[in-house]
Amino acid sequence: MLKLIERLGPIASEQASDSVTLPFEQRCRGRLKATSDSGRELGLFLDRGPVLRDGEGLRAESGDVVCVRAADEPVVTARIDGALALAQLCYHLGNRHVSLAIGGNEDPSTSQGWVRFPPDHVLEELAERLGATLEHHQAPFDPEPGAYSQGEGHSHSHGHAHEHGHAHGHSHSHGHDHEHSHAH
Repeated sequence: MLKLIERLGPIASEQASDSVTLPFEQRCRGRLKATSDSGRELGLFLDRGPVLRDGEGLRAESGDVVCVRAADEPVVTARIDGALALAQLCYHLGNRHVSLAIGGNEDPSTSQGWVRFPPDHVLEELAERLGATLEHHQAPFDPEPGAYSQGEGHSHSHGHAHEHGHAHGHSHSHGHDHEHSHAH
């Protein structure tokens, strides 16, 4: 088994001796057994942290380099015209705390942009209400990394307490404790 232990960031495909194609859910994990695209057994032994991105290189203990590829998987691509409409679509979908891939049309003569997410009937209905047209298809899902995952190996979360008052004379609170760690 080829033991992959180091993240290299984006690499040119010719720098790698092999590749591994993984769906988004598996690219979120630091520990994983997989089979390379050429049939070799792989073990990922990586730090917790950032999602493995399409085109990222991984170095093995042996020095071999493997390139990560985002697998085609079921997705919904919501297309909408206009920068403001795209911003509103992203805002409302993102407000549901769902991972989103965001892009623009390759045709510079249009102002159409798109948002891609895993199939979900509630999100699909919301996108249609906001004026988007939907396409259900197979494509790589490589969502935006998010503001707190920009740094290599940096995870960040905080504890929160929320108070909820009600007009009918009582209130209750929910305490939420979350890990706060910085792995560099």
